[in-house]
Amino acid sequence: MSEKTHRTTRIVSVVAATTIALACGTNYAYSAWAPQFADRLQLSAVQSNIIGTAANLGMYASGIPMGIVTDKRGPRPSALIGSVALAAGYFPIRLAYDRGAMSVALITFCSFLTGVGSCAAFQASLKVSALNWPHHRGTATAFPLAAFGLSAFFYTIVSRFAFAGNTSSLLLFLSLGTSCLVFVSVPFLAVVDHTTRYVVLPTTEDFSHPTRRDSNQLHRTKSGGSKHSASILPRQEPNITGLALLPRIDFWNLWMLCALLTGVGLMTINNIGNDAQALWAHYDDTASKDFIAKRQLMHVSIISFLSFLGRLASGVGSDVLVKRLHMSRFWCVLTSAAIFALAQFCGARIENPNHLWAVSGLTGLAYGALFGVFPALVVDAFGVGGFSVNWGFMTLAPVVSGNVFNIWYGAIYDAHSDVGRDGDRACAEGLACYRSAYWVTLVSSVLGILVCLWCIKHEHSAKSKDIQDDHREA
Repeated sequence: MSEKTHRTTRIVSVVAATTIALACGTNYAYSAWAPQFADRLQLSAVQSNIIGTAANLGMYASGIPMGIVTDKRGPRPSALIGSVALAAGYFPIRLAYDRGAMSVALITFCSFLTGVGSCAAFQASLKVSALNWPHHRGTATAFPLAAFGLSAFFYTIVSRFAFAGNTSSLLLFLSLGTSCLVFVSVPFLAVVDHTTRYVVLPTTEDFSHPTRRDSNQLHRTKSGGSKHSASILPRQEPNITGLALLPRIDFWNLWMLCALLTGVGLMTINNIGNDAQALWAHYDDTASKDFIAKRQLMHVSIISFLSFLGRLASGVGSDVLVKRLHMSRFWCVLTSAAIFALAQFCGARIENPNHLWAVSGLTGLAYGALFGVFPALVVDAFGVGGFSVNWGFMTLAPVVSGNVFNIWYGAIYDAHSDVGRDGDRACAEGLACYRSAYWVTLVSSVLGILVCLWCIKHEHSAKSKDIQDDHREA
């Protein structure tokens, strides 16, 4: 393979991975159709949150099995599984809406399938990007990660102009659009061989630990350094995966960060529609359902677009931090945690629905910044060989925190809601409908900041020890 063909193949594969990722973030558009769906099927806030949480559960709990498929069989089978599961999940949900009846258990299962499909296809896109650009992983994975964040924005904007206010058409669009977008991109998911044509000098990477590459990869040779420092050979990249992760403190550091912060983001992502509905019902009782539905779509779009920007900035920015400023990628996570904390404070204080954009915007930006850098942190720590399985372990964290915060929100909202004679539920108390939930997630955000600071300190201490060991060996 010529160098030109080699590079073209890698570029095409990233474009295909980015296209696939655009179909994988539609679970975050749940708030765009959840209130209308709940009204039609007369679901409580807890039931609606269980359905939304099932999609998140499918997305995150299937990470390990889908990771095994991706690592063992390659990205294409995983992407095909994703294409089928997305169609099998969304289309029955659309039928349930049209018929106005279906058991909550079956709807929940279909929602779970949409999460499994998103996970399988997204695993494939990340794996291809990480493998094909081994020395620019933060930047390479930033593109599919950004597209993932933009997914909800893309589908809600198209639906707003193509079939405004038509929830049935939106669900049909999600069913066909996501499945077909993944399917047509599968042939272009190619992994290239770097061992023969693509070689980068080892002095641009930090191999200072035999089983770990931390996220701050310093140049090991500097002008004026000793002749020994210039001749230090690169050590093998770590290849830690599966149960071997469990005894490692760096795994638990990352897992804890993921748990504390993703659950915070998922609560608002799944419930921004309820936030808008409660605030508008209290602020202006003449606001029509159609008007509120448009505002809900607007907030979903804001979350998605800011998530896109956050993922792109964090992924590319983390590479700049490492390669040019010789700093840790964890500073991107710290920034995300601080923005999350500000978003929760706004969520607990804003009573005017016209200002709710601050909650949706900050949440999208923080969530995007978190996931824009996290895959690169996982690869740095444990290697790319078992990345898909390792990412699956990481995504178990949101299963725990996402469930807790979403069900907590639903319970609070239901406690303030009135049930009409026809079974419809509504809360007209405004901010009081859900404010307590945001105080809880504010605490989680602050804990995330503290854990992140500890991670930066731990990484710096480990790096200093490794450098001292290298000097002794030299």
